[in-house]
Amino acid sequence: MNSTKRHTVVDSPYGPLTLVATDGVLSGLYMSGQRHRPAEESFGERVAAAEEPFAEVARQLAAYFAGELTEFDVPVRLEGTDFQRDVWDQLLRIPYGETWTYGELAARLGRPNASRAVGLANGKNPVGLIVPCHRVIGASGSMTGYGGGVERKVRLLAFESGARD
Repeated sequence: MNSTKRHTVVDSPYGPLTLVATDGVLSGLYMSGQRHRPAEESFGERVAAAEEPFAEVARQLAAYFAGELTEFDVPVRLEGTDFQRDVWDQLLRIPYGETWTYGELAARLGRPNASRAVGLANGKNPVGLIVPCHRVIGASGSMTGYGGGVERKVRLLAFESGARD
């Protein structure tokens, strides 16, 4: 059975965001220059941001960037290995304005020695921001390993902690 993919691009304070839907469900949110960003031709037809599911995603992203929304409520389709999906499910549990270390995330998965594997899965998160991989930091508090770039990660965490840039 073939899946239908479509995409749109919306503006954000962190640069343009490419939203991808598979069979009408958000399956990708990518920043420009993002590591592990799929090839543009894999995103399907480009459509207007006013089309669903993009209109609701764009509305919630705008509310998030305005500081009015701390938890997203849009369906997402996360395609990856079982381990990756387990990691991404844990990311959804990190509260707004908080951070967990890769080690904490591994421990919550019952795999305390898997922090490196957690980091790799975190970096392959296909729906950034909404699945908040930016909230995971190194054991020493370092801002390591964000596919959207460390500068964006620092800005996002500062934004969520109440600082406005």
